[in-house]
Amino acid sequence: MQITGAELFVKALLAEQVDTLFAYPGGQAIDLFDALYGVKDIRVVLPRHEQGLIHAADGYARSTGKVGVCLVTSGPGATNLVTGIATANYDSVPLVCFTGQVPTHLIGNDAFQEVDIVGITRSISKYAVTVRRREDLATTIRKAFYIARSGKPGVVVVDLPKDIQQAPGSDAYPEQIEVRGYKPNTDVHMGQIKKAVECLKKARRPLFLLGGGVNVAHAGREMTLLAEKTGIPAVTTIMGKGAIPTEHPLYVGNLGIHGSYAANAAVSSCDVLFSIGVRFNDRITGKVNEFAKHAAIVHVDIDPAAISRNIEVDIPIVADAKKAITVLMEKELYCDFLQSGEPDSGTNGGSDSLQNDDRTDQR
Repeated sequence: MQITGAELFVKALLAEQVDTLFAYPGGQAIDLFDALYGVKDIRVVLPRHEQGLIHAADGYARSTGKVGVCLVTSGPGATNLVTGIATANYDSVPLVCFTGQVPTHLIGNDAFQEVDIVGITRSISKYAVTVRRREDLATTIRKAFYIARSGKPGVVVVDLPKDIQQAPGSDAYPEQIEVRGYKPNTDVHMGQIKKAVECLKKARRPLFLLGGGVNVAHAGREMTLLAEKTGIPAVTTIMGKGAIPTEHPLYVGNLGIHGSYAANAAVSSCDVLFSIGVRFNDRITGKVNEFAKHAAIVHVDIDPAAISRNIEVDIPIVADAKKAITVLMEKELYCDFLQSGEPDSGTNGGSDSLQNDDRTDQR
């Protein structure tokens, strides 16, 4: 069956189970809005401005765990998304941003409201592409959603020229997609997990450092159970706050320049720092050569490029935070760790010592 590119766009949104679309109309996207008219399964949210639109889509994605989707026109409509794209991508929020574009035969000719939005956003998004052939439209949209939500989530920008929106073509939409050169890790390396467990067994003052990756993976419940099972206290980054309830007795506080004295003291005095979903940016490390300098550092992160980029770690584990935490939960070795741990002289044990720091700080 032959349908227009705009009609295929709507079919693709429905296939990706998009129920909310943050959109602001304009000339180069009007065909897409016409195709959306009367579609009851997609709620179109009309903002006052494109900047508000993308921040709303960002908030929607953070709060629901779904991919946030937005639609704007070319030129200023597209460039008004830039700050929101950078924000969401830096925080690993899955967004797919559709932008209208002048017809393909006008691209590069300084046409009215023509902007190279792919070039502008390439360095601040996970992937950015202009669809130049109608037959590539379905595959490109399917790829966009797959890339946005898989691996380390991020922002994908899809630029849709007006003639592609109007052109007739196949109504087929792929159920599965293979992206050459893009193979996000889905497994947990058991050898590295065993090394991390052995490291914890020898620890006297272990500490969990939880970053935004725990929240992105929706692993807060599992992380809280792991902390309770091991009795190991936890500190968080700003993005990691909420990974373990802030009122939990094992929660020490926020780390870094905006954090508490107790949390920073805990990192400075721990002998094993088990970090999950953390970037180790300058807001939490301060002087790199002074950061957790007495500790063996375990780093779990889904992004291989993030490991040892800022802080050299001892045991790298490339894995999704939730999967890694779930595997750790299954390790009976933790019972051995709790039973074999001998308290340091003058303290009630490693974890109690760190919690006492927190109580002092609260007073």
